[in-house]
Amino acid sequence: MSAGLKVRREGAVLTLTIDRQDRRNALDTATYAALTEQLSLASADQAVSAVILTGAGAHFTAGNDLRDFQAERGAGDSAGLTFLRALSTAEVPVIAAVEGYAIGIGVTLLQHCDFVHIGEGATLRMPFVALGLCPEGASSLLLPRLAGRRAAEWLLQGKAFSAEEARDAGLATSVTPTGQALAAAQATAADLARQPPAALRLTKAMMKRADRHAIQETLDYEAQQFRARLQSEEAQAAFAKFFKK
Repeated sequence: MSAGLKVRREGAVLTLTIDRQDRRNALDTATYAALTEQLSLASADQAVSAVILTGAGAHFTAGNDLRDFQAERGAGDSAGLTFLRALSTAEVPVIAAVEGYAIGIGVTLLQHCDFVHIGEGATLRMPFVALGLCPEGASSLLLPRLAGRRAAEWLLQGKAFSAEEARDAGLATSVTPTGQALAAAQATAADLARQPPAALRLTKAMMKRADRHAIQETLDYEAQQFRARLQSEEAQAAFAKFFKK
């Protein structure tokens, strides 16, 4: 198991905690792989009724670990894409508990969670264009549907937004007092664990059925464009500027 991911199983609830606090829980290849493995195991285990995804300490995740990310550029399917596929096709309900920073994929992954609880004071941002990149996580498909014209502000301009704005756009289930997002997620998970498990999984599958193909197609298309953008002069200049800070 990756040192960047803590795994706890309590009854029918699996909690996955991203724990790279020295990097604001930025996601590296090993952590992505561990998340993918745990989501796959949870989907295969009929005794799991809910997965909670959260971050250790003050932040959810600062997104991709850019140093690790650059080392992987030009490869085939990235660890991040494999994780997003596993998350978007997970058979078990996934609940996100968000505090502090949620950046990049830390926002786009929320579109694939079934419940999202965000603490007051959280900051969400998708700075893809500023880094010379493009959206991922099927956000070019899902975010305009969800947030309407706010999607242009968040994706084209990379504007930061609040927990309340996320809730108003339909990206979040609830806004909690700071530090209480995990407790809200645990309450949701406990309720799900009381439901008939086969009916629970079937209902989730039915809710996802209509968009399943379009989401997977968009994930692949965005990933192809993302890989190309990583090689671009714009992205290289943006990364060089970032690392000089």
